[in-house]
Amino acid sequence: MGEDFMLEIKDLTVYAGDKLIIDNLNLQINDGEIHALMGQNGTGKSTLCKVIMHDEAYTVKKGQILWHDKDLTKMATTDIAREKVFLLNQNPMAIEGVSNAEMLRMTLNEITGEQVGIFAFNKKLQEVCAKLNLPSSFIHREINVGMSGGERKKNELMHMWMLNPELILLDEIDSGLDVDAIKDVANSINEYYSLYKPTILIITHHEKILDLIKAQKVHIMKTGKIVATSNLSLAKKIENEGFNKTFDISGLDQNE
Repeated sequence: MGEDFMLEIKDLTVYAGDKLIIDNLNLQINDGEIHALMGQNGTGKSTLCKVIMHDEAYTVKKGQILWHDKDLTKMATTDIAREKVFLLNQNPMAIEGVSNAEMLRMTLNEITGEQVGIFAFNKKLQEVCAKLNLPSSFIHREINVGMSGGERKKNELMHMWMLNPELILLDEIDSGLDVDAIKDVANSINEYYSLYKPTILIITHHEKILDLIKAQKVHIMKTGKIVATSNLSLAKKIENEGFNKTFDISGLDQNE
């Protein structure tokens, strides 16, 4: 691939109140690549996803998040979504009184600047539900209300398929899922990737999800910084040895 990074995070420093969460972080991902970000709890991994989406609970003190040469740190969340950036949350929010269909039609109207045709919209939504093995009743259900963990993740995948993002942030999608549900989620993401080749950043603690969604690069985050980068062999080493023993990775080829 070329040297023009589609997602480039430069010298990013982020605070939550007076607490430093992300400390001078740098990350580059080429268009269409899959990268994984691993680390213990509290290292800033999920915070990074929220900051990319401009969560106002965090303050960017320094640095840039460039997506196709646009600085997301200077954009509102709605405008970031218009740039086809999508976050699949660890704990998707429940929204009472708004159905999946209502939200998706409104969002697509916002993104495209045009009124989405009802017939084509309903047809695609039915096809997506069938693909995800979701009952068609989910189309008109309130967003994530009364759903199990696995159903919420599939509901978020429905949104992904309908909104057709180009940058996908997967924040611990394996959290709270059983083995079969993890496979279902991974298979759907792999199918989407094979069709559209989005850029993907996977946040995870575990190597298992990376067995299913293959990342070209694995980054380790500690105290708000990326401290190591290698290929999937780094994830396997962490799974076997834990995080505390693996920050000296001189035995691994960083460029492999």
